[in-house]
Amino acid sequence: MKNKTLKIARILFAILLFIPILCYFIDFSGKFPEKLQTILHIQLIPAIISGMLLAVVIILAFTWLFGRIYCSALCPAGVLQDIFIRLSGKSKKKKKRGSKKSFFSFHKPANILRYGILLVTILIFLVGSNQLVTFLDPYSNFGRISANIFQPIVIGINNLLALILLKMDNYSLFYISIHNITLISIIAAFLILALFAVLSIFRGRLFCNTLCPVGGLLSLFSRYSLFRITFNQEKCNQCGLCERSCKSECINSKEHFVDTSRCVNCFNCIPSCTKGALTYQPSLFSSREKTATKTVEKKDIRDSKRSFIATGAGIIASIPLLQSCTGGKNKYNRQPNPIVPPGGISQEVFAEKCTACHLCVVKCPSKIIKPTGMEYGFDYFLKPHLSYEKLFCNYECTVCTDVCPNHALHPLSPDEKKTTQLGIVHFEEDLCVVKTEEKDCGACSEHCPTQAVKMVSYKGDLRIPHIEPDICVGCGGCEYICPVRPQRAIYVVANTEHKKVKKPEYEKVKDVEVTDFGF
Repeated sequence: MKNKTLKIARILFAILLFIPILCYFIDFSGKFPEKLQTILHIQLIPAIISGMLLAVVIILAFTWLFGRIYCSALCPAGVLQDIFIRLSGKSKKKKKRGSKKSFFSFHKPANILRYGILLVTILIFLVGSNQLVTFLDPYSNFGRISANIFQPIVIGINNLLALILLKMDNYSLFYISIHNITLISIIAAFLILALFAVLSIFRGRLFCNTLCPVGGLLSLFSRYSLFRITFNQEKCNQCGLCERSCKSECINSKEHFVDTSRCVNCFNCIPSCTKGALTYQPSLFSSREKTATKTVEKKDIRDSKRSFIATGAGIIASIPLLQSCTGGKNKYNRQPNPIVPPGGISQEVFAEKCTACHLCVVKCPSKIIKPTGMEYGFDYFLKPHLSYEKLFCNYECTVCTDVCPNHALHPLSPDEKKTTQLGIVHFEEDLCVVKTEEKDCGACSEHCPTQAVKMVSYKGDLRIPHIEPDICVGCGGCEYICPVRPQRAIYVVANTEHKKVKKPEYEKVKDVEVTDFGF
């Protein structure tokens, strides 16, 4: 039992962090406390992008001291991979011998591929594009999986139960519509989920140790970690049980070697050893381990180079495929630029900081934040934008700015939100029902919170909208309510850079003193 203490502690710690993060993403009722979002700020990529240097330093320092505990317990994508490994049965001991396919085995590291991806990711990020980070960041990938797969499944279960209860005259649950995700975001989420599942089942933590830039960065510190798993060669009988239980495939039991750069400190190997030959303790960096980590056969180097070239070519080749999947711009889309959510400052700034974790998508009360396809270019692929097809942006709502862990959406107060212009209203008189059908409408004016849309005299008793762009905040209330289809007569065109407008001056209602009943 003593040998299992570290493993049990690691599992409990991972569960205590994973479940709140998962619940925070799939929560559609707003019942989970907003304070849970603070857990997301300890994710490495969001901490780097948002400028939380203290969190970054603490993560790197802990990695240097204790190894890659971050990958094993703090990263939700890493825990998700552990779940797949557990479900595959590879983490369990098999009674039958000779079934080598049921176990892991030592593989030499693909260092050229691992550090090549890390270097390219950093260089692309420094020149102003974080799209490779978006594709490879484990937290953002987990967020997209949760937002586009897990939450819709939970909502579907809720809707089924609501339908069953409704037939029993029970109204404790209500139907929830799903209109804030897109086909391309679902496809992207399923692809990364399938990648996690396949790699986890067959090669354990291969994604973390080869493709993940976070894993690559942390491996540079864990390579020299103070605490590490070491062999007691006198006790070891080279049975290979530790090697078979290692999900990182970094233990060479024959040579008594543990590659600390790839070890994620799952501690599965320690209880698997029947002789107690493995311990987790402070250890100096021995010359033997230096030799072992640097010894890579030429064949492995060539394989790593081929893998690196193939991966890069695959990413480049997938761009036209993604373009064809999204189908380009919509026939009736008048938006040359995406409407960036509040706090995004500008399209350029937002695109540089957002990694498309889709937390703002699932947390938006109006469900108007949707992932994009390729209609706004590759650099904006999967990133959120505002769509006013079903609802509009609440005049005082700042939820999206509050939850963004990357600070791609800067926090706004309700008063600041009221004066932030996301876009400018445009009106096409020739499409308006007042002109085409000579009918009264005025719905756009009634839904404008700033009086940027007013009704003025037109013909006889008819009144037609008149816009004042200078006080419009681009909330989309007018566009949402406009009855004209397929092209709406009034709509919002995005600002490439958010602007500030003055607060509207509302007419004061005069206080009338009533002395009698008035009739």
